[in-house]
Amino acid sequence: MLDSVVKFYNLIPESRSPQRADKSVGGTIPTRAYRFCEALRTASAFGWYVFPPIDFSLVFDGTDTIWRFNDDEPWYNLSAVQYPGFLDIFNSQCPEDLTDCAPPLIATGAEPGIVQIWSGLIAKTQKDWSLLIRSPANLPKSAKYESYEGIIETDVWFGPLFTNIRITKTDVPVDFRRERPLMQIQPLHRSTYSENVLNSFDSVESVSEFTDEDWSDYRKTITQPGKADKREKGFYAKHTRRRKAAEQ
Repeated sequence: MLDSVVKFYNLIPESRSPQRADKSVGGTIPTRAYRFCEALRTASAFGWYVFPPIDFSLVFDGTDTIWRFNDDEPWYNLSAVQYPGFLDIFNSQCPEDLTDCAPPLIATGAEPGIVQIWSGLIAKTQKDWSLLIRSPANLPKSAKYESYEGIIETDVWFGPLFTNIRITKTDVPVDFRRERPLMQIQPLHRSTYSENVLNSFDSVESVSEFTDEDWSDYRKTITQPGKADKREKGFYAKHTRRRKAAEQ
């Protein structure tokens, strides 16, 4: 049984280890937002950053994808490519029946422009915990590709931790660098995305349907802290931080 919610297995020693996601998103969000917007800070810090194991570039021409690791190397057609030297290392350590079963670092998808990128990691979670794989929260995104999101039930699936992207600009290099997070991994308890939970919702169709309790809650949020011109800056952030501190 795991002591932590998630355990990361780094199969490529040269790659960066996952790190806790950052409330300031590496200093990229505005100072005012960092000071006063607790919702943004909380979302930004939810999970762990995962980085590419190596620098590489891709180019999609609308039909085919080509790749290279270094800027001074030639381009190659992409089907599936291993991290340099990793297959030999894997084969020297794995059981005989798993020879040549090392996951590729980069591979093309079934549709043109779709590429699967392996993080170099495998993850294992406690029972009933899964991992949401998504692009880094609140980090400015590239205009050259989109990241797909996926939920992996890593308490039962022990395999490569990868992401899928769709290249959206043709005939220009799309660069991936080790210092920039490739994805953000977020823990989810399986109950949070069960059909029972997701089908359990109600909606209020008009302000005329507000109850006295609704109006009371609205009053506590909107007017009791002070009207807009008199409200303390960052009231929600300070209130939330004090509550979190008290709960610890």
